[in-house]
Amino acid sequence: WAQYSAQEALVAICQQAKVQLTLFHGRGGTIGRGGGPAHAAILSQPPGSLSGGLRVTEQGEMIRFKFGLPKLAQRSLALYASAVLEGVLLPPPEPKAQWRELMAQLASTSCEAYRAVVRHHPEFVPYFRAATPELELGQLPLGSRPPKRNPNGGVESLRAIPWIFAWSQNRLMLPAWLGAGSALAEVVKQGGTELLHEMRAQWPFFATRLSMLEMVYLKADAQIAEYYDEKLVPEHLKGLGVSLRAQLQADTTLLLKLIGRDELMANESWIRESIMLRNTYVDPLHILQVELLKRVRHAPETVNDNIKRALMVTIAGIAAGMRNSG
Repeated sequence: WAQYSAQEALVAICQQAKVQLTLFHGRGGTIGRGGGPAHAAILSQPPGSLSGGLRVTEQGEMIRFKFGLPKLAQRSLALYASAVLEGVLLPPPEPKAQWRELMAQLASTSCEAYRAVVRHHPEFVPYFRAATPELELGQLPLGSRPPKRNPNGGVESLRAIPWIFAWSQNRLMLPAWLGAGSALAEVVKQGGTELLHEMRAQWPFFATRLSMLEMVYLKADAQIAEYYDEKLVPEHLKGLGVSLRAQLQADTTLLLKLIGRDELMANESWIRESIMLRNTYVDPLHILQVELLKRVRHAPETVNDNIKRALMVTIAGIAAGMRNSG
């Protein structure tokens, strides 16, 4: 919402100064870093923000999925071009004042809920490091920069890619959904369900946000996250994992109720089938990864190059199956 508001302000200032504005979008591969279907994402931009064209940078691991073959590249470029044309010729509506007010409330509530866990929960950092392969990710070449801005810092010093990558490895997908469901639940509790329905039906920006949440919930897997906790997390930290998985389930149930469906991505069956098909191959990698992490952490004297290499292969394989690293 902060990005949307900033883009609106830039459009207004540039129109006033008669300067052509071209926004350069640096989207990541994951939902938590701006990823998702390009066509829907472009059409959810503020009115007027596409009049000067569009520039984008693709996340490294997404390049081969979108441009690795000639026909894939043609399709990806066609999606970009058609979305920009539609956004210019048939711009989305200006959000109503009550939509803006509710969106600001949602953003504030979700931010508070997110920070309450990530910044203020005393057990969060040790839980994060036990439940994910965050420490082991330092051995992988993730992009051109080191995983941490400050090698001795905590979670706040992690760069965005390893932060999101780590949570996709244990399938909790935490950064992409934490806080969103709590904010929606608060609005529903206050009697704002009809307004949420109106925003979803008439405002592409909000509809796209809910659609991205739906996809994240489908990719997340509480059972696999629980398996990581069971095998890797110390007993005194497991309560936080239980709480987070319960929140994920509650948020998923609430979203399904809001959109009036019985299962996630039911209206995008090809996406649902693609994710479920990949899970068939990814799920065994999680079992293998947990076993390898146990050996690396608890019996380092038995660890050789083959075990280290196998662990790196599971990390890369899960990232490929999830279609994102960060």
